[in-house]
Amino acid sequence: MVDRRTYEFEGERPTIDEAARVSRDATLVGDVTIEADASVWPGVVCRGDIGPVWIGRVTHVGDNATLHAAQLADSVMVGHGAVLNEATVEAQSLVGFNATINTDVTIGSGSIVAAGTVVPDAYSIPPESFVRGVPAQVTPLSETGIDAREIFEAYSSGEYTDLAGRHGELFE
Repeated sequence: MVDRRTYEFEGERPTIDEAARVSRDATLVGDVTIEADASVWPGVVCRGDIGPVWIGRVTHVGDNATLHAAQLADSVMVGHGAVLNEATVEAQSLVGFNATINTDVTIGSGSIVAAGTVVPDAYSIPPESFVRGVPAQVTPLSETGIDAREIFEAYSSGEYTDLAGRHGELFE
């Protein structure tokens, strides 16, 4: 029995692609779109009330994350407990556990935001950056030795998608 909580807000209702996996314990409100092969895990809240929430293809949103009027491109990973408020995350980026991404922030493609990072309002993170700290400090990935593509191959397009597929009852 599906116990997913979806709510209309001012005439807008969440839209979920048939190939997406959304936990029955996630809460979706208003203008929320979830594309194919995406996964939204237990405790996630997506509020599309002051603006839309869009979760792209093969994008994964970890347990207890909150997306408020946030846009996630294809192949994005959002860690457990992260908060994104009116933010945009471009393709193949990773937002770590318990990171806070504030209003009008754009995270460029291929970037990694470390766990616990706080990105203040109106930051524009260049593509292929490593972001860490409170407040956030930005370093080009090329200066870190971190291989973002390797991380994404292991989790976003491989293991994490497979893991979501193995949790049958969680995503009924």
